[in-house]
Amino acid sequence: MTKYIFVTGGVTSSLGKGIISASLAKLLQARGYRVTIQKFDPYINIDPGTLNPYEHGECYVTEDGAETDLDLGHYERFLNVPTTQANNITTGRIYQNVINREREGAYLGKTVQVVPHITDEIKRNMRLLGESGEYDIVITELGGTVGDIESLPYIEAVRQFKWEAGSNNAIVIHLTLVPFLAAAGELKTKPTQHSVKMLLEYGIQPDILVCRTEHHLSQDLRKKIALFCNVNINAVIESADAKTIYDVPLLMLKEQLDRTVLSKLKLPLKNEPDLESWKEFLGHLKNPTSEIKIGLVGKYVELPDAYKSITEAFIHAGAYNECKVRVECIHSEGLTEDNVKAKLGNLDGVLVAPGFGARGIEGKIAAIKFIRENNIPFFGICLGMQCAVIEFGRNVLGLKNAHSTEMDENTADAVISMMEEQKKITSKGGTMRLGAYTCELKKGTKAHHIYGKTKISERHRHRYEFNNEYLAAYEKAGMIASGVNPDNNLVEIIELKNHPYFVAAQFHPELKSTVANPHPLFVKFVAASIEHSKKKI
Repeated sequence: MTKYIFVTGGVTSSLGKGIISASLAKLLQARGYRVTIQKFDPYINIDPGTLNPYEHGECYVTEDGAETDLDLGHYERFLNVPTTQANNITTGRIYQNVINREREGAYLGKTVQVVPHITDEIKRNMRLLGESGEYDIVITELGGTVGDIESLPYIEAVRQFKWEAGSNNAIVIHLTLVPFLAAAGELKTKPTQHSVKMLLEYGIQPDILVCRTEHHLSQDLRKKIALFCNVNINAVIESADAKTIYDVPLLMLKEQLDRTVLSKLKLPLKNEPDLESWKEFLGHLKNPTSEIKIGLVGKYVELPDAYKSITEAFIHAGAYNECKVRVECIHSEGLTEDNVKAKLGNLDGVLVAPGFGARGIEGKIAAIKFIRENNIPFFGICLGMQCAVIEFGRNVLGLKNAHSTEMDENTADAVISMMEEQKKITSKGGTMRLGAYTCELKKGTKAHHIYGKTKISERHRHRYEFNNEYLAAYEKAGMIASGVNPDNNLVEIIELKNHPYFVAAQFHPELKSTVANPHPLFVKFVAASIEHSKKKI
């Protein structure tokens, strides 16, 4: 029988439920258990696909084309196992499913209510992954904070689920905060006590408390928390601030979180966790032999989570190259041809990031022109690739009006245009070209050399594409389409012949980079930037 672990949060948001969930899953996986993680988000959007990155950070895309919460990126980066649509559920989807069934007459004339209909639908989704037979343990992270109005149906569903499954088959881990008051010079447990009290009011006794803290929890404090929160002292877990999120699995191993969980679920310990490759990664990460500075040119740089997968992919590629990658975020709206040298001239490489809309586009184009002309390593992703195509069209092919129809519907030279199948679509949610698609690489190109094979699969999220009417002119001038989708001839990768490293992709390679498998495009871009740094010296 599949076992279930529910992770809730208290006191405040942003305590790191996703990292704790991923770290615990990593430890259980390292002991030989088949583990997956799912995230329940309390907002009413069907998915985060239509949310501005300023609202909720990046939108993470799975292999099967689901637009999901960015925490699923952490799950994949830690576990090296793909997630699916079933791994991220929102309140919007829950209510949509219930209302659709009500319209179909599925409830036989009954009054449709939060309890039992909404909570039953939540529980049905909680069981889906477990019933597949693929996993021994399913970890479910509940978004939001205990006490939030929108979280109440989820808390009630967990209460019911735990009662139905039995205490040995479902447990609750509550992540809370033990703040340090500088004026008093001590840690305070009262917020944790109140958070647990609120859970108890909803009928849930947490089995394990994970306490976020800036300072070490003494044994006396652990005893106090255990006493007032009605848990065993070995179930009070310290989660001190870490230098990197990749330290957290080892910190949780030291705290014996995995042992406590397995004990409560009545599961055998099996082997000691095999974390040698994880430790090797951390060794490279913390002991680099070189350092480079990469510019990330984007339009949402004020919020680090907007480009979370990109910055994490740089961490993976940096560790692989035993190099410290310092990412300098540069707002594309502030870039012009007059100041681009001052802002980019000292960098070892530049990545032009994805995005939507006209804001900041000219700054991205100015950046790419400077990079191309000065032989600085360049990496473009999605809109970053499209901007590279526009820049090359304007400044090399002489197409002064070269643009994307996303920004200018009436441009004379639509080198980037809307995909044919997208032109009839009016609904915005979940209608882009999403998920994994095949790409064939031309032999002898830089892309072929980087991947070491001719057929790859990468994840997408876009409506616009390279206009193949211009392809012959671009290739004659030196911009090669080195990767193409075999089904519709969509250009997936472009590169320049006479440039040290100028590669751009229509897809999102950052979504497939993990600790165990750093993405080759990031690995080679970092390596090229290291070489450029050496030449500068």
